[in-house]
Amino acid sequence: MRFEIIHCHGSGNDFPLIDARALSLRDEQWAGVARALADRAGPVGGDGLLLLTNGDDSHAFGMRMFNSDGSEAETCLNGLRCVARAGFEALGIDRARVRLKTSSVDAVRDVEIAPGVWTVRETAGPATLTVATWPMDAGAGRIVDAPVPPLDGERRFTAVAIPNPHLVSFVDRVDEAELVRLGEVCEAAPSWLPNRANVSFVEVRGPETIFVRTFERGVGLTNSCGSAMAASTYAAGLTGRVAWDADITVLNAGGLVRARAGEDAIVSLSGNATWEWGGSVEVDADAGRASDLVVTRRYADEVAAWAKVAG
Repeated sequence: MRFEIIHCHGSGNDFPLIDARALSLRDEQWAGVARALADRAGPVGGDGLLLLTNGDDSHAFGMRMFNSDGSEAETCLNGLRCVARAGFEALGIDRARVRLKTSSVDAVRDVEIAPGVWTVRETAGPATLTVATWPMDAGAGRIVDAPVPPLDGERRFTAVAIPNPHLVSFVDRVDEAELVRLGEVCEAAPSWLPNRANVSFVEVRGPETIFVRTFERGVGLTNSCGSAMAASTYAAGLTGRVAWDADITVLNAGGLVRARAGEDAIVSLSGNATWEWGGSVEVDADAGRASDLVVTRRYADEVAAWAKVAG
């Protein structure tokens, strides 16, 4: 099966994107396509697969996101900006309510975060703190700046779903080895956390700046995770580390976004939706293999504009 794709990224979180509105594949086939296209050893590579899907009476269009291991995520806010751009361009609009797996998000084309950088603002939430819905059995109904006994007796976490589940820990300095160790515990789907969770370490670098490093469920250590940045911004407000409704710069290994969290648990992110290249590729969904990539267009100006932001 041959697919037309756009290779894109949001804050360094990179994906192949397919307009799937006229395609009919079973979920297990899409999982195979995701494993094939997101394979870093294959011709495309990425943190997962994004699909632009049809809307309904309440949504202009929808998004599905499959991780590189073929599992489907509830959302991906970095990827959503890219899907929103694709939907805007396909439909000739500049704002939309977008249907996700278990929720909805409002997206609008925003003022450029930097010259030449295609920018989308997304509003998600409300974030929730009830861990039983994940489910997570950690001895408490809510975890706010407190230990998670099955995970680590000393480190303190805030558990937030937006709607992906996140464990956020504020640190003086990110220790990637420890982050990977804790992330792998959660990735193994232990009995107390059967659906797994994302784990983030967050440095507060000032009253309006945080740095987020994430071990992402189904992916591993990633340059950027949009829902982790949203969850971290909300957790920072909830624990008094930043002010509610303040404009926060959220840094990550892939770049940055602008963020704002309110006491109503609504979080907005504004960041890039950058096209890198477009083309077509052959995929054997059953075998999870991709081949015969043909690149037909490169977006060198967009790549260069983002490079000035990401440094």
